Amino acid sequence: MKTAFVIFHHITVMDFIGAYDPLTRLKSMGLMPSFEWDICGLTADVADDKGLHIAPTVVGQPLCQYDLIVVPGGRGTRTLQHDKVFIDWLRSSVSVRLKASVCTGSLLLGAAGFLKDKRATTNRNAVEELTPYCVQVVDDRVESLVDNNRRC
Repeated sequence: MKTAFVIFHHITVMDFIGAYDPLTRLKSMGLMPSFEWDICGLTADVADDKGLHIAPTVVGQPLCQYDLIVVPGGRGTRTLQHDKVFIDWLRSSVSVRLKASVCTGSLLLGAAGFLKDKRATTNRNAVEELTPYCVQVVDDRVESLVDNNRRC
């Protein structure tokens, strides 16, 4: 499986790392030895909203070669959802079967047309922005998988 981690200016690094770390461990822990990934950006240098710079490993290439794309959130999604060049680049993943987003990354998937006729979720502060892109905004979150009656 080949994965594209999409990065952009004003990304929330925690959204990126929160997906990147466990997914890349699929390979490093021997669970999925064939797992491959690239960090993909439309520009050669990306900075989060606090000035941390991240260098993509792949710049400006179409995203159609991947099996999974992961789109994190961040303040940058608010302007990028209206950026034709960025959204067209994201649309190059139309043939990619698996698409995932973290937080407001769903705004970008929505702007690219990938959420049409689907239920989707986002940060509670972006619900109104996500509404036009999908059939229903839901408040579903990951439930705890911990058995509270079990002792360590």
